[in-house]
Amino acid sequence: MNDERKNEKHKKAMQKQKANVDAGIAAATVERGVGILLTGEGKGKSSSAFGMVMRALGYEYKVGVVQFIKGEQLSGEEIYLRQHCPQVDFYQMGTGFTWDTQDRSADIEAAKKTWAVAKPMLEDSSYHLVVLDELTYMLAYNYLPEDDVIAALQNRPGEQSVVVTGRGGGARLQEVMDTVSEVKDIKHAYAQGIAARKGVDY
Repeated sequence: MNDERKNEKHKKAMQKQKANVDAGIAAATVERGVGILLTGEGKGKSSSAFGMVMRALGYEYKVGVVQFIKGEQLSGEEIYLRQHCPQVDFYQMGTGFTWDTQDRSADIEAAKKTWAVAKPMLEDSSYHLVVLDELTYMLAYNYLPEDDVIAALQNRPGEQSVVVTGRGGGARLQEVMDTVSEVKDIKHAYAQGIAARKGVDY
């Protein structure tokens, strides 16, 4: 096949693709906030959520971030938001990972306290974006009542978007979210004995 035929074939393929994309854009007429679940075994769920935080801040929208589980070790996201984005309402459960605490009762109390911060954000229409980082674990471990969490996600203000991250979380959570993305673990440096890297992993 000569270059001219290749170019013509490519052009026709791109025209068809553009028509499909344009049709999809035209069909998306509903204007409202979205619920996004980032789940799966792979790396990058929280990183993706914080990318959306930066995106929202670029438009000067109000953002709330609540981190469940994390908190004992500083992360680059926390450092940056606290130093450069005081307008972001940022809260951490602060207990660290459940396998470190090994105290179910204390973890449940910490989860309830953290949910008491997160839930009002989901009721406040001034928030354009709310990130609930690692919330899925609170459902998987039965630290929080699933009915309460699902209801709060479903009944949030219409213009508010919410991002939930973490492995698992259950079928009901997936059902109520508009977008569900699974991050697949194909290969991870940690499994090869490579230590977590500051500025990349935390």
